[in-house]
Formats: sequence, C-alpha cells, structure tokens
Amino acid sequence: MTVLAKLAPDATDMIRADHARVLTLFHRYRSDAAPATKRARVATLCFALEVHAELEEEIFYPAMASVDRALVGRFIPEHDRMRSLIGELRSADPAAPQYDARVMELMREVLHHVADEETALLPQAERVLGERRGELGARMMKRRLALMAPYALPNPNLLLAAGGLLAGVLLLRQVRRHA
Repeated sequence: MTVLAKLAPDATDMIRADHARVLTLFHRYRSDAAPATKRARVATLCFALEVHAELEEEIFYPAMASVDRALVGRFIPEHDRMRSLIGELRSADPAAPQYDARVMELMREVLHHVADEETALLPQAERVLGERRGELGARMMKRRLALMAPYALPNPNLLLAAGGLLAGVLLLRQVRRHA
C-alpha cells in the first residue's frame, strides 16, 4: 500500500469535504466587495468546482455507474450546467450588475447538486462500494494533486488548500470512527 493510499480519505469523505469547502467559499462571497476581490473569490470557487467535477467524472462516477447508471447519469448534466456558468463568470466583468446574479445562480445549481449527491449517491456508494472507497479515494487524491500541480507554484494557497482539505477529511474520518 502506498503512502498516498494510507493517508488519502475514502472517496465519499473526500466528496463531502469538497462540498463543505465549496459551500464555505460561497459564504465568503460578498456582493458589496471590490470587483478584484469578487473575481479572486469566484476564481478560487470555480477552480475548486472544476477539480471536484473532474475527479467525480473520471473516477467516482464510473465506479458507481456499474451499480446504478441511471442515478449517476443525472449528475453529468448538472456538471455541464455548472461549467457553463463558470465560463460565463470567467469572461464577465465583476463590476457588472448581472455578475452577482450569475454567482447566485451557480450557488443554486451547486446546492441542488450537493443535496442530490449527499442524499442519494453517497449513501448508496457507502453501502455498495465498501473497501473500494479507500482505493477510489487514493486515486482521486492522486488525480487532484496532478490537476492542481500546474497552479501550485505561482499560487501556494492552492497547495495549502489541498493540504487543508486532506487534513480536514482525515479529521472527519477520525471523528466518524469514534462516534
């Protein structure tokens, strides 16, 4: 077993931690902030969503599709809609009045997606994937690091965020074991 496999959270814990991180990023967004602050917060949020979607689509969803293809199939269009909104936000002027409305629209889409995954997909994954969740989590963490690596040197906050996410998931795992 590799060091990453020993340290990585299981797949469902990682997905829940991503959800919590993204929701926290939404809570930090302020419509009365300076345009540069808005752009920076939205860029961080969008990057987190893109990495999360990539991990799910490449690793987690294929594993779950063998169990319930119809359920997993509901989530890809949601990711596509989020990507469309992300594209609009990246090209929009944060000083424009419709910018805040577009951020709120993305937040609604994400909240709906998170609720669907956490009430339907993740509980089913925990029932049917068993020990495989650990292996999937290790693969997802390895892929996350690869996706973030090009951005890690110019922006050390991304690497710190990845480390913080890992630490948070490990703490969550400890709490769940002792509960």
